[in-house]
Amino acid sequence: MATSNPLAELTLDTPEASRQVHVIGGIEVDVYGKAELHPNVRNVACLWLLNPRLGSRQDMKPIADAVVAHWKEQNNSNIGIIVAAFDQRNHGSRLINSLANQSWRDGNSRHAQDMFSTYRAFLINSQPAPTDIGIEGTATDTSQLITYLPGYVFPKAKHKIVDHMVLGISLGGHSVWHLLLHEPRITTGIVIIGCPDYVSLMTDRARLSKLATWTQSSPPGSSFLGSESFPYALVQAVGRYDPTGYLFGAGKQASDSPKVAGHKEQLIALLDKTLRDKRILNLAGGSDKLVPYAKAEPFMKWLKEAISPNGWYRNGGIVAKDVVYKGVGHEMTSEMLQESLSFLAMALNEPSKSLSAKI
Repeated sequence: MATSNPLAELTLDTPEASRQVHVIGGIEVDVYGKAELHPNVRNVACLWLLNPRLGSRQDMKPIADAVVAHWKEQNNSNIGIIVAAFDQRNHGSRLINSLANQSWRDGNSRHAQDMFSTYRAFLINSQPAPTDIGIEGTATDTSQLITYLPGYVFPKAKHKIVDHMVLGISLGGHSVWHLLLHEPRITTGIVIIGCPDYVSLMTDRARLSKLATWTQSSPPGSSFLGSESFPYALVQAVGRYDPTGYLFGAGKQASDSPKVAGHKEQLIALLDKTLRDKRILNLAGGSDKLVPYAKAEPFMKWLKEAISPNGWYRNGGIVAKDVVYKGVGHEMTSEMLQESLSFLAMALNEPSKSLSAKI
């Protein structure tokens, strides 16, 4: 069965925000909220919205409207907010092959490769090796938009975009983790029904889908990684870019506080390079069967322990909040939206250390 729209049940009574449409580097970008900026504001934050699989940027409009309305109510003249949304690759106005967006159960034998390469498109400033065929073209999308958006939205330089934040749902939520890890200009990420462990998510999905590449090995699943359903090239890419793969190795789960000094020092160096001073909100459905929280839990538990008051990375400046909604499936609820709005308000009112250093 195809993925249902996680936003289908989200009903809001929110005024429509102003909207401009810009074509930047061949990509249509909806920008909300410019007309609602406080007349005295100069510094502006930009929230990027990333749509779910099988969705489009139009699906994100209710969230954009809510974000603009909520911040306008604050009447804050120190910083304003605009919201930008564009279609993920092979989605919406950029659709090329609809089968490539489907799952194994829906007849797409390359589901694992197709999904990872789609949201790998949001990685920024990565420096792939020459053997990374196809990576370089997709990796430029968001980087290009972050770089050039100010010249389209604020051509007279009256306003300055001083902060970039991102919110993504499902496929977009997976993308948020990658942006948090690899894009230094992103200071805040809101992950809604997404996962920081691609191997764990997809091996479980392969098991439930009863793929031949899963069932026909002994024990079942022992040869899945490296099979045609999850090729070795994909294993390598996951190890380089996915949060769990990047920090611990593809196919491995986040461990408890490192017991080996050298490993601990290595992790500290990696976190300093990627997540230091960033703010993360992870929202999950307790009854989500498509992206089960159990697949994200080891990483979230490890991260929360590392940054706890007695944790080994307590001085890293990371703020991480993890909320699981009991009885909620693969969907975004009004409660999740309210939690997101509160988190965004906190982020806007309390600039991160990395942002303060840039202003």
